[in-house]
Amino acid sequence: MSSYKNILVEQSGSVKTITINRPDKLNALNQQTMEELKQAFQEINDAKDLRGVIVTGAGEKAFVAGADIKEFSEINELNARKFAENGQETFDLIQNCHIPVIAAVNGFALGGGCELAMACHMRVASENARFGQPEINLGIIPGYGGTQRLTQLIGKAKAVELMLTGDMISAAEALTLGLVNYVVPADKVMEKTNSLMAKILEKAPLAVGMVIDCVNAVYNADEDGYQTEANSFARCCGTEDFVEGTTAFLEKRKPAFKGE
Repeated sequence: MSSYKNILVEQSGSVKTITINRPDKLNALNQQTMEELKQAFQEINDAKDLRGVIVTGAGEKAFVAGADIKEFSEINELNARKFAENGQETFDLIQNCHIPVIAAVNGFALGGGCELAMACHMRVASENARFGQPEINLGIIPGYGGTQRLTQLIGKAKAVELMLTGDMISAAEALTLGLVNYVVPADKVMEKTNSLMAKILEKAPLAVGMVIDCVNAVYNADEDGYQTEANSFARCCGTEDFVEGTTAFLEKRKPAFKGE
């Protein structure tokens, strides 16, 4: 297990929690934090004992309030493309993780923080959470996939509006737009996130992973999502979990899935 400076990684049972741990900087994403996130998810993708991941921010004020502006201000046109591509690669690791990743959003999720939350498969937000892509106020645009994921999640017209105005939206509006799955009181965010994860953990692990693959295929122009679905369906039917699930249904009992 790697040691980290800017993130905390804890495991309880088969669920790992990653906490962005820079509360004095409102958990802003500097390059070291991004590298640590990348390494953490590389390890998660290689792990055999995990069934879920929760991503959150330290403290009550912010999930992640954006990029580290001091560090950010030092990039130029020559290195900016690589800067963006590295961030996209890290967030792609999260989106394509084969186990469910839920963002527990406590407070501000702005810029890179909103992009991080959107890279997760689901989002549970506190009532005081605020979302936005305010990069336009700095004379730039989102670079970690925000222009793509925000549009996918809430639709073109509203995504364009939010990115052109730089406006923040409340958790309640984010729920209405489909940006988040749930909004709960601030002291209930982790409870709701763990409850949602626990419900998923009761399901067949291989099927859970294949649902993620198939949904991601919707947004991959190089992939035939229908074929991915058919292939994944066939693979599910060859698993012991499929036999257990159908047998349990017929026997009117709760299935005991093993991920086999």
